[in-house]
Amino acid sequence: MLRSESFETRENRNVLMCLEKDASRVVMDTYGSVQNGGYRSNIYGAENDDSCINSDCGYNSECRGNYFSNGTTKIDFVLVWEVKTKKPKKQKVRSTYQEMEKEEKNMSKINNDNEKWRDKFMKNLANAGLLLEKDITVSEKKSIHYLKLSAPWDVLVYYAEELYMRAPLQAQPNPCLNTSETVLRKLNIPNIMSEYVPNRPVDYYTCPFRKSKLDKFLGSNDHDTYFTNTQRHQIIYEILAATVYGKRQRAEIGIDRLLNEKVFSSAFPLHEGPYELPEYDVPPENLNPRQILYKYWACWSKWHKYQPLDHIREYFGEKIAIYFAWLGFYTAWLLPAALVGTFVFISGLMTMNSNMPAKEICNVSNHYNMCPLCDTCDTWNISEICSMAKLGYLFDHSGTVFFSIFMSFWAVTFLEYWRRKNATLAYYWDCMNFEEDEERPRPEFSAMAPMMEQNPITGVKEPYFPERDRLSRIFTGSMVIIIMLCVVMIFLVTVIMYRGIISIMMYHTGNTILMTQAGNIANISSSMVNLILILLMGQVYTSLAEKLTRWEMHRTQSQFDDAFTFKVFVFQFVNFYSSPFYVAFFKGRFVGYPGHYGKLFGMRNEDCGSGGCLIELAQQLFIIMVGKQIISNIQEFVIPKLKAWRQKQKLAIVRGSQISQESKRWEEDNELIPCEGLFEEYLEMVLQFGFITIFVAAFPLAPLFALLNNWVEIRLDAHKFVCEYRRPVAERAQNIGVWFNILEALAQLSVIINAFLIAFTSEFLPRLLYQYEHNANLDGYVNFTLAYAPDSYLESNRTMCRYKEFRDPDGQLTLFYWKLLAIRLGFIIAFEHVVFFILRLIVWLVPDIPESLEVKMKREHYLAKQALADNQDVYLSVSQHATVSGSGVQRSIVSQPLTAWPRPGRKKSLAALPVEQPAKAFPQQ
Repeated sequence: MLRSESFETRENRNVLMCLEKDASRVVMDTYGSVQNGGYRSNIYGAENDDSCINSDCGYNSECRGNYFSNGTTKIDFVLVWEVKTKKPKKQKVRSTYQEMEKEEKNMSKINNDNEKWRDKFMKNLANAGLLLEKDITVSEKKSIHYLKLSAPWDVLVYYAEELYMRAPLQAQPNPCLNTSETVLRKLNIPNIMSEYVPNRPVDYYTCPFRKSKLDKFLGSNDHDTYFTNTQRHQIIYEILAATVYGKRQRAEIGIDRLLNEKVFSSAFPLHEGPYELPEYDVPPENLNPRQILYKYWACWSKWHKYQPLDHIREYFGEKIAIYFAWLGFYTAWLLPAALVGTFVFISGLMTMNSNMPAKEICNVSNHYNMCPLCDTCDTWNISEICSMAKLGYLFDHSGTVFFSIFMSFWAVTFLEYWRRKNATLAYYWDCMNFEEDEERPRPEFSAMAPMMEQNPITGVKEPYFPERDRLSRIFTGSMVIIIMLCVVMIFLVTVIMYRGIISIMMYHTGNTILMTQAGNIANISSSMVNLILILLMGQVYTSLAEKLTRWEMHRTQSQFDDAFTFKVFVFQFVNFYSSPFYVAFFKGRFVGYPGHYGKLFGMRNEDCGSGGCLIELAQQLFIIMVGKQIISNIQEFVIPKLKAWRQKQKLAIVRGSQISQESKRWEEDNELIPCEGLFEEYLEMVLQFGFITIFVAAFPLAPLFALLNNWVEIRLDAHKFVCEYRRPVAERAQNIGVWFNILEALAQLSVIINAFLIAFTSEFLPRLLYQYEHNANLDGYVNFTLAYAPDSYLESNRTMCRYKEFRDPDGQLTLFYWKLLAIRLGFIIAFEHVVFFILRLIVWLVPDIPESLEVKMKREHYLAKQALADNQDVYLSVSQHATVSGSGVQRSIVSQPLTAWPRPGRKKSLAALPVEQPAKAFPQQ
């Protein structure tokens, strides 16, 4: 293990350590990328019979949990399937004998096909060079079969070269990637967020692996530890995903499709031991990686500590580590936003009594007789809304205008600095510029595609679905989305009518308190009803969107994910934000005036309450945003535990009499629930980001509630991945994908929405214009904003009353209204231009890749060229030949006979050096 260096030494070090070939001096937990390919070793070619599958091996208590029964062969992957050992009980009610016989024949045929596919699949895995061992748990009703897989050294080396896995050239101290930690260290300020986490992975300069240069790489003599467990898992999964189990012409390939066909019940890599900490004292360095993650990350007591991102990446892979890195970075940036928002709210609270319009409302007696709020209501006095006028000032003062501008800058600056952080992480995790050249078809696509066509890239016939038919299905799916959005609008209108009915009912009770608070009671209750409808509609539409996306027949998983993400986000955007949009920009705009009220279904259109529209908007945001967060956290805490309990009960029945025995590692992991991915996690955070940016002018406490939620969210997600999920296959990723584009769109939209919110919903500009033209202290402002009921209204023996609007006694809009409208439009234009200009300036000033990182990238590239320098002449000759013959090298590879699996496309990785790549002939099956 390398000794840790001081910050100054690491910063000023110009000469790095020499290339080290002795693995004993460094910890050989290397990082690398694993891509597609095929392998079949002659060593294992003679073992193509069932003798390579040991079905009688028992459990040896001396063997470690993640090893074969011999105690030395690592288990890299486990396949599980169930076989019924007892016929099901006859049903009490049967149809005809012919139907029963037909059903039994169908079930027998399905079971025979499944068994035949499993046998061929396992034989092909053995042909690919994998080591296999079987373990069985038997009960009276069914037996559970566990097939343990391991990749020997020859297989790993073959894939390391064939798939451009990155290998270590030179070790270096793992850098500190926490900016706050670096700043606090320079200032000599104690950092309560920092904590020592044992067994931190060593950082390396890396380059693409070459078998011919094996002696150039660190630790290549130690075959057991050279490849990390996650790399071994990825290699096994690639073999599983490309292995044939039936007929190639029918695209009967890969473990994913076997799982869809229920041939196997599950397939997963093993956790590295239990997560529970031992009861006796153990040195932290002796804990297994899962226990380290549990103790230093998933525990609730670590809510204020940095996340051990390197450990997360080493255990779960880059895709999951990038999510937690983004979530932690986002949460850290919420801290200054929450502090500023809380300060703005407290400043409004402290200056609330100095609000002149509220004072005028509270001090007047019976001077302002207000027009009835409904057709059957009586007139009321403006002094009745004194408390609401004071409360409305908390969400509508000059500080909220400043905060909306601040949050616009915050959003774009946050995204720019995340781009820098992401580039740094992608480099240190060896996944910068990583992408898929050619993805395999999705299992469901392969099963349902009506025809086969030759892939122009791989030259292999694959399932094909006509593009015209897909476009017609996408168009039909778009119509369904529009219909669902119309349903959301219908529910919104229903909530509006519910609010009006509740207000009238409260007013007619005759109770003074209920009459005064009728609007607030209606708004709060309708917001709760709206939240329930939002959550129900979200669940229904997510299920519908998934079925629609499957029906559209997208070929690859990334195309499927992008289409599904777009559908769900568009719907959830309208679902969650339609009600706040209505309150912010439509409520109170079409009320009309006495004698000419606008109506909807016979009911008068809604007007903003006594405290203004912003306080109602704040109520909506608080109930929807905070309520959604509370419900989601409860679901994330309770539902995984219920699923895990159900899974354990189900398997406990199968284990039967063996329940008293110590369970094996693969049995314990099979009792866990499958990993559900990151879609729901990203969607929840992106919707939260929209709440704290788009409507922040009306709800300055939104970042504070988001911060509190995210502290809980990180630990909930960490606990799920460490304790309750099966270990997912490590996936590579260089960023958060399409979600970053959505965040950028929301940040840009927030500038526009906040400009309109300040201009048309807030009282900021009307007060400002009144101060400029009439009175700087806002004396008489309330009287100025109230118009008299027109004469046509008073002709029906109605009492003279006032209403809030800039109109003359004839009901015509006054000159002040048109001046205010011009100022509002001018403010929007000026606000957007100034903010967008400064935002572009921020983007220009903040480079996407830090300068120090560029230096390290060049240094790594230089070291790689030096290590493989004697290969350059051969490479030049090969590359020149490839240029002349039109990439003949690549054609020579494709033209070789195919193995039992198709050759998928390769994945790219940064600094894939121009070294020799001789064409390899794929061996025959």
